[in-house]
Amino acid sequence: MKRNLIMTIILPFFATCQQSHTETGSNISADSSSVNRYTVINQIPLPQGFTRTVITKESFGQWLRSLSLKRNKTVYLYNGSPKRNQTAQYAVLDISVGNQDLQQCADAIIRLRAEYFYASRKFSEIGFCDNNNHCYTVGADTDRRHFDVYLKKVFTRCGTISLQKQLKPVRYFPDMKIGDVLIRGGAPGHAMIVVDMAIDKKGKIIYLLAQGYMPAQDIHIVKNPMNENLSPWYELNDATIYTPEWTFENNQLRTW
Repeated sequence: MKRNLIMTIILPFFATCQQSHTETGSNISADSSSVNRYTVINQIPLPQGFTRTVITKESFGQWLRSLSLKRNKTVYLYNGSPKRNQTAQYAVLDISVGNQDLQQCADAIIRLRAEYFYASRKFSEIGFCDNNNHCYTVGADTDRRHFDVYLKKVFTRCGTISLQKQLKPVRYFPDMKIGDVLIRGGAPGHAMIVVDMAIDKKGKIIYLLAQGYMPAQDIHIVKNPMNENLSPWYELNDATIYTPEWTFENNQLRTW
């Protein structure tokens, strides 16, 4: 749970990603030698024989694919300390995590979706609902300061349960598209977002996953722990999805 919420709030109401221990990162040193060679997601190399899928220009998928990556691969917590586990990430997105323990797993996805609409000046499309179906929107032509305040409010009121309710189930897993979300609402719960996809001549599809986590930390593209030769790409099939810090079933895919 987000530790800065008032204690009278019932725990399951804001259920979000959890892990078996609380990270402080205080005894972990950053891996300064870990340097990323790619500046944006769509520069991450493809396996031989694959080409990136065709997506609509100015779509959410295109925006995600064009996100900048940090040069340093170290994942930092909201307080500036490096995350305890530095083995999960392939690359780190150049997206703000804030300076409070708010932007965890579902919040990271909310951040990306909201930032896309903010950059497109589609303010009326920005809206997220809590567990009681109360929805939070921003005003027309909002400025950056008010937008950041809005996001903090949403982060404190929404989580994996509310985001799962807001998203639409994808009944057929091969229908996955960039921007779709793997999510399990609950306590513990977790959520990850598809940030790129590619296909080969035989129709085999692969995809990249990104996540935030608990405590609030840099959004990062994860490795594939089950297939080092394919990593960081994942093969789209009917199997259970094993990621470095969570396991999903293919019926847990959602879309906007």
